[in-house]
Amino acid sequence: MEQATSEIRIYVACLAAYNNGILHGRWIDATQEPEDIWAEIRDILKTSPIEEAEEHAIHDHEGFEGAPISEYQSIESICKIAAFISEHGILGGKLIEYYGDLSDARDALENYYVGCYSSLSDFAQEITEDTTEIPESLKSNHVAEAFVVFLLSLSGFYPSNSTHP
Repeated sequence: MEQATSEIRIYVACLAAYNNGILHGRWIDATQEPEDIWAEIRDILKTSPIEEAEEHAIHDHEGFEGAPISEYQSIESICKIAAFISEHGILGGKLIEYYGDLSDARDALENYYVGCYSSLSDFAQEITEDTTEIPESLKSNHVAEAFVVFLLSLSGFYPSNSTHP
C-alpha cells in the first residue's frame, strides 16, 4: 500500500490569542497518544501571550490524505484517524474521505478491499488462479486478456480495443 506523503499533523492555535489578532500555536504530531497531544495543547495555552487562555482550535492539518478534520474535532477522534492513515497510507485517508466515517472506512478495507493491481488482467489472473485450477495450456496473456473482457462484459462495459461478444 502507498504510504502517506507527509507527516500526519494538526496545527493547534490558542483562540484567545487568535481573537486578539495574534497567531499563537504550533504543529503537533497527530499520531501520538491523545494525552500527549493534550499536554502539547496545555503548553500552547500556558505560553499564550493572552493571560488565562483556555480554548484552542485546529486551524490546519496535513497528511490526512483527504480525510476531513474539523476545527473543533475531538483529539481522540483525530488520533484514531491518524493511526488508521499511518497504518494504511493514502488508501486509508481516501477511504475516510469517501465514506465520511472511520468505522465505515475500516469496514470497507477489512471486508471488501482485494488489493492493488497494475492492470485488470493482473486482477483477473490472480482471482482466477486463486479460485480455479488452470491447465498450463491456458496460462497465457491472451487468455487472461480475454477473461478480463468477459468479466467486464458481464457489467456491460467493453474496453475500447475489444469487440462485443
